[in-house]
Amino acid sequence: MQINGIVFKFGDSVNTDLIISGRYKFSITDMNELSKHLFEDICPDFFSKVKKGDSLIVAGGNFGCGSSREQAPWVIKTAGINAVVAKSFARIFYRNAINIGLTLIEADTDKINDNDYLNIDLETGKILVKDKNISIDIKPLPLFMRKILAEGGAVEYLKKHGSFDL
Repeated sequence: MQINGIVFKFGDSVNTDLIISGRYKFSITDMNELSKHLFEDICPDFFSKVKKGDSLIVAGGNFGCGSSREQAPWVIKTAGINAVVAKSFARIFYRNAINIGLTLIEADTDKINDNDYLNIDLETGKILVKDKNISIDIKPLPLFMRKILAEGGAVEYLKKHGSFDL
C-alpha cells in the first residue's frame, strides 16, 4: 500500500481538543461540516490549505491524547487527509482511527518538515522524503491491520468478510 502527500507538521501532544474543539461536540453532527473546523484553534486556515487526497499530517509524540472523542479521527479522515505520521499515538485515538480506516504510521518525524512531499510504502516500511533523498523506517503495521485499513476500517471489513479471519 502506497500513501503520498504534502506534509502539515505539528508538534508533540496534539490533543483531541486541538484536532477538533469540544465546543462543536453536539452542535455539529455532520462530519463534512465538522471537518471544516479541523485544527482551527492552532491553525485557523488549516482546512482551506488541505488538498483532499494529497495531504498528510505529521506530528511528534502522543498524537491524539486527551478524550476518547471519536470525532477526532473521523474529521481527519473526512477532510481527506491520507494518513497521520507521528512518533507515537495515544492508545484510544489509535484504536478509533484504525477502526474507521484512518492510517496511522509511527516513525521518527524529526527530519520531516512542513510542505515536504512524502511517499510512504507500508509494505517495505519506508517513508521517502522527496527532494531530500531521506528514507525513514516506519514501525511496521501488522498484516491484519493493513487488511482492515485496506477495507476502510473494522466495520467495512466485517461487512465484506463477515468475521475477523485475518
